[in-house]
Amino acid sequence: MAIEIVVPTVGESITEVEIGAWLKAPGEFIQQDEPIVEIESDKATVEVFAPVAGTITEVLKHTGDVATIGELIGRMEASEAPADSTPAAAPVAAEVAQAPSSKPTAPPTPALPKGDGQPAHVMPAARRALAEAGLVMEQVQATGPGGRLLKSDVQAHQPSAPPKPPATNGAEGREEEVVRMTPMRRTISAALVQAQQTAALLTTFNEADMSGVMALRAQYKDTYKEKYGVKLGFMSFFVKACIEALKETPGVNAEVRGEEIAYRNYYDIGIAVSGKKGLVVPALRNAERMSFAEIESSIGDFARRARDNKITIDELKGGTFTITNGGVFGSLLSTPIINPPQSGILGMHSIQERPVARDGEVVIRPMMYLALTYDHRVVDGREAVTFLVRVKECIENPTRILLEI
Repeated sequence: MAIEIVVPTVGESITEVEIGAWLKAPGEFIQQDEPIVEIESDKATVEVFAPVAGTITEVLKHTGDVATIGELIGRMEASEAPADSTPAAAPVAAEVAQAPSSKPTAPPTPALPKGDGQPAHVMPAARRALAEAGLVMEQVQATGPGGRLLKSDVQAHQPSAPPKPPATNGAEGREEEVVRMTPMRRTISAALVQAQQTAALLTTFNEADMSGVMALRAQYKDTYKEKYGVKLGFMSFFVKACIEALKETPGVNAEVRGEEIAYRNYYDIGIAVSGKKGLVVPALRNAERMSFAEIESSIGDFARRARDNKITIDELKGGTFTITNGGVFGSLLSTPIINPPQSGILGMHSIQERPVARDGEVVIRPMMYLALTYDHRVVDGREAVTFLVRVKECIENPTRILLEI
């Protein structure tokens, strides 16, 4: 029996998606509810699952093609597992034999297994190099960003063969590779431009001595991990500190709605985490009700699922305030941009030992610069400074968070 594969509804207001990697090839047996293709919306990457057990017979939309919600993108035939259940030898690829589409499309970017078994993409220059070298993509280890197979990977696979000069319009060795923005990257770009054009952005700075938090973590890290099954990280302290600061400066937790300002008595804290497709900001709902362990567990779960493109659209909606930690990448200082329509974002940075004055003496302390970018339409300078000072007090004296003083 022929089964249609259509683009499912992936969220409110989303009318079209971009086809990602086909995870199964035609002729390969697929179990019911097994993922067969990825689709990318402007908010997240989701998987389409097989409605029945069977095999794909036709692929109508390729990697990079745009499709609307409900549109037919392929067909499969329902069948039972073959007696020999050995998976088909065909590699997971988006470039397979298909019926011609009604309009010409660019050749799809094939997917191939990289070192960790996850799909990767072959860049156009690498595809040409494979053809010239007489290699197939499964023979070469992909090392590019996001698991992409690069031309240099192909050349490294055959070091004895002198590389052919690239076709360029000028000096040898100068190449360009133009790729289309993913839906998520386009949305991120639009949101950042919107924030710059519609909000009155201003950033204020402070610094925090991390000695108290670091000592507390060192003292209880083993007991904490044994009891709760998660590590006691810095982020839970900052989430708690920000909530205390937001209670004192409600404008930082508000948003502009036309000529009105909406103030909230709840705190959905967005946590910026890095995924394969870019930075995503899932929200900790009602974070004021969460314990340290619940916060750490939730953030760890966000990070794992962001790497696997498993963050759901509902988790990315809303958020009343955001925390981003550029310090994990080595950033010493930055001016983060708010996540519209929010009115504030806290930027954490690298912890560095620096000389500071304490009681008339110069001592070395582990210091972190903090940056608060805020919408000056809602938040005055006094409120912004008050917010950062409160965060600083809570971080430098973490028992204040526990005692709520």
